Amino acid sequence: MKIPFVKEVSWYLVVAMFVIAICPRVDAGIAPSTVLPSSQFDRAADLEKIQRTLEMKAVKDRLEKLGFTNDEITSKFGQLNDRQLHQLALQIDDLRVGKDDAIGIIIAILVIVLLVVLILHFTGHKVIVT
Repeated sequence: MKIPFVKEVSWYLVVAMFVIAICPRVDAGIAPSTVLPSSQFDRAADLEKIQRTLEMKAVKDRLEKLGFTNDEITSKFGQLNDRQLHQLALQIDDLRVGKDDAIGIIIAILVIVLLVVLILHFTGHKVIVT
């Protein structure tokens, strides 16, 4: 029994899975509708968050390679106003350092391999590796 449109449906699925695999992941969230006044920023908490990030070994090494000393860095942060400091602290939260990107790529590759194997199986083709 021959199922109609098997070839067209399987090509459609291949293209659809490819498009789904290459689309970037987007993290969405609720954006505030008003700008917070600068009096609501907690300068001490923002400085602590930035200081914790600067104490990380990788960040320290990179800043040393760029030629910055600890005194220069602290003097630069002293020059920032509350809004700039808060914005920097928020951007530190948004950094994604090696976060679950490898797992997504591995899963995408496994899905593609599984699709190829299933398509080869259902079309009756055989791959012989010598």
